[in-house]
Amino acid sequence: MALAHIILLFVVLQRGMELVYASRNTARLKQRGAIEVGRSHYPFVVLLHVSWLLAMAAGIDRDPMVRPLPLFLFAVLQVLRVWVIVALGRFWTTRIISVDEEPLVRHGPYRYFRHPNYLVVIGEMAVLPLVFDQTANALIFSVLNLVVLAWRIHVEEAALEPRQTRHGSHSAP
Repeated sequence: MALAHIILLFVVLQRGMELVYASRNTARLKQRGAIEVGRSHYPFVVLLHVSWLLAMAAGIDRDPMVRPLPLFLFAVLQVLRVWVIVALGRFWTTRIISVDEEPLVRHGPYRYFRHPNYLVVIGEMAVLPLVFDQTANALIFSVLNLVVLAWRIHVEEAALEPRQTRHGSHSAP
């Protein structure tokens, strides 16, 4: 198995484990009275991410080249991804879930950025295809991701606005 295949397999397994963790957190939060908003856009998020992974898999040649600089940048993004997940802890999900009585997260990367997870995802969508020398995939999926994220952030901001007012916070889980 080539290094490119190992890298892509790692990302697929990572995303799978994250989905399990996110699903557990979602179920626990809903049991506590949390509400989910933006269900209508969630299938587009899933479709985008699955298509991104499949497009990269399809674009890997028999003797694939792995570019070291984008690989290093992707590794840095993975560290940031873990930082986001750890900062949100039990509130980290792949859906927009809001618990009215909870203050918004203000530590970790949320101290510095409004939506650090989305910044990481923007970087990942652009950088990982470049690891495999797939510039077209990087461009196409970056543009599609920006469209989906604009929609998602709009929905998320509307859902979190009452909590920001109530708790005086400027960061989002």
